[in-house]
Amino acid sequence: MKIEKFVSNMLQSNVYLVEKENKILIVDCGCETEVIKKAVGNRKVVGVLLTHGHYDHSKYCNEYAKAFDVSIYANRKIADTLKDKTAIYSQDGSIIENLSHFKFIEHDGMIKIDCFEIECFACGGHCKCCECFLIEGNLFAGDVLFERCIGRTDLVDSNKKEMVDSLCKLENLNFDRVFSGHGEGTTRDEQLKNISVYKRFLTR
Repeated sequence: MKIEKFVSNMLQSNVYLVEKENKILIVDCGCETEVIKKAVGNRKVVGVLLTHGHYDHSKYCNEYAKAFDVSIYANRKIADTLKDKTAIYSQDGSIIENLSHFKFIEHDGMIKIDCFEIECFACGGHCKCCECFLIEGNLFAGDVLFERCIGRTDLVDSNKKEMVDSLCKLENLNFDRVFSGHGEGTTRDEQLKNISVYKRFLTR
């Protein structure tokens, strides 16, 4: 499996192209559609995964879905975030009302998209609709886990207790690497240290 990272112009959020058998899964939608279409080339996109609804990750989700004729997979709570001018954190007050391309993830578990088997985990804390995706040892954590820190818990729909619960959930998963919504990737060992620090910080 191959993973390519693209950095958007909006808060430097990451978009990932995950390739297997010449098929592509797109994780998050902050880069302009033409940039991603060019990167995909003649490979077939089979789906879009959204880690959460904040605008720097979701802005182009419907454009991606239309361009590649695929569905968007996201936590069921994302509908509220996308339609809320405050919770979505768009700079111009934009919201996303068209949810016709979405397939909502109702609970933790496995989904299969073409040749990809994806474990899905609801991980509230940064916002209520955060979803982490584990694909062949690679954890796409959105804004839950970063290199040497975690997602903010002082935003609309943030919740410190939910973040602690999410950190406890993630530290018990069997993953090799973490691919975050911003910044660089990290290893499991690095993240276990990171999680331990922030669990203590949030519960002190």
